[in-house]
Amino acid sequence: MKSAKTSLKLVSTVDPDEIAHFSSHSLDWWDRYGTYAPLHKMGAARMSYIKDALGGDLTGKSILDIGCGGGLICEPMARLGAKATGIDADQSAIKVATAHAKAQKLDISYFCGAAETLVEERKKFDAITALEILEHVSSPLAFVDLCAQLLKPEGKVIFSTLNRTWKSYGLGIFLAERVLSWAPPNTHQWNKFIRPSELSRMVGASGMDVESACGLVYRPLQGEFALHPHDLDINYFMVATLSK
Repeated sequence: MKSAKTSLKLVSTVDPDEIAHFSSHSLDWWDRYGTYAPLHKMGAARMSYIKDALGGDLTGKSILDIGCGGGLICEPMARLGAKATGIDADQSAIKVATAHAKAQKLDISYFCGAAETLVEERKKFDAITALEILEHVSSPLAFVDLCAQLLKPEGKVIFSTLNRTWKSYGLGIFLAERVLSWAPPNTHQWNKFIRPSELSRMVGASGMDVESACGLVYRPLQGEFALHPHDLDINYFMVATLSK
């Protein structure tokens, strides 16, 4: 079988319409009560999962965050000792991320561009985070393949995305966007959500194996997100490693 790494290497994963949508809200990245409030609420649970997936210690590990936005994941990773790199196709977001990191005196490398640029430069990382981005790229399969190409032999990719279920439509789009205004209208398109079985097949086609998966659920009484080992109906994580 022809390797996905050969056939998909040069496919662009950037969706200009998606970038334009997020760029219009770039100044809100660090407003905990603004456009990206849900991502701030997810922060503690996300970092808990990332730390556990990477063995509990990020010190000295080179970690690439693809679709880094304003740096909401890069900054806590850097504080934990990681050599954090963030890349995003939204130039406005990169400017916000760079300025905020400088104000916090954090050493983070930020680049405006796409994953395929780093592949062409033959960059490799100990770990990659690709959080809430798969549902916004032009080709999820090509994107997963690019992640595999950017990974060192013993590294891991941590994906998070939205499952394509009626529950995710009701809560992730109708309630979140149209009722609670947690995100601007049309931030998500339900038909672009990805089922765990679909992501698992993409991982396999890219020469990787699924190591684990975990759900992310919202607890309304506590007003916070929490990890759930079995409930993958809306948001979920998946960790992939290169096949041996």
